[in-house]
Amino acid sequence: MASKRVPAVLLLTVVSLAGVAAGARAGGVAIYWGQNGNEGTLAQTCASGNYKFVNVAFLYTFGKGQTPLLNLAGHCDPASNGCTSLRRFVARYLWDNYLGGTSPSRPLGDAVLDGIDFDIESGNSAHWDSLAKYLKAYSRRGRERKPVYLAAAPQCPFPDASLGEALKTGLFDYVWVQFYNNPPCQYTTAGGVSNLASAWEQWTRIPAGQVFLGLPAAPEAAGSGFVEASDLVSKVLPVVKKSSKYGGIMLWSRFYDLQTGYTDKVKPSV
Repeated sequence: MASKRVPAVLLLTVVSLAGVAAGARAGGVAIYWGQNGNEGTLAQTCASGNYKFVNVAFLYTFGKGQTPLLNLAGHCDPASNGCTSLRRFVARYLWDNYLGGTSPSRPLGDAVLDGIDFDIESGNSAHWDSLAKYLKAYSRRGRERKPVYLAAAPQCPFPDASLGEALKTGLFDYVWVQFYNNPPCQYTTAGGVSNLASAWEQWTRIPAGQVFLGLPAAPEAAGSGFVEASDLVSKVLPVVKKSSKYGGIMLWSRFYDLQTGYTDKVKPSV
């Protein structure tokens, strides 16, 4: 894995892809990084070999003419260049400052990330579809002629209140659905997998490349929805892996994954 590249996505989240063997049918693990100073560096996270995707979280304060700000709580302050070692405007800003464009104010220096993750958890659904279209239009542009990957992290109740319209565009490559903090559609020891399975079936019908099962990596990582590794392997994965759109699992977050070793326990079965 050391020779393979992990893509990196911005909350908007910035996405970086971690390489996997071409044509591999097995699922992968997506992880969120950037919100705890004790989770190790981004380089260490990408080099661990555990993750196919690393989501750099979060980009916030954008729209209404505001300059988007990157919040990497506990790691560094992009506003002081400490992280360098409204649709069309926002899309252009993201392209120039994080993706394949050019700008004198790139918060991450020369690093070129692979895409944008829409982790929108408040407000209505207006304009996110337009932003997705503007961002996707930058694919195969720039010096490297790379695609711009789009990902989304909707809540498991279907359809998502904020991202439902955007996801209808068919432009999203990866959708990691949050099956936590939402009791009606998450796994429980007492209730079993039926509620999760019903929601999963709906999510795998959307026009997206791959769908991931989003989970907390520790009980403390979310208010509810943690699935013991043994239950994930024996009860949940056999259900979700039946879909041709199954891409793997997403975990919140790298910090909690380090505490529990969750990925190490489940990765062979993912």
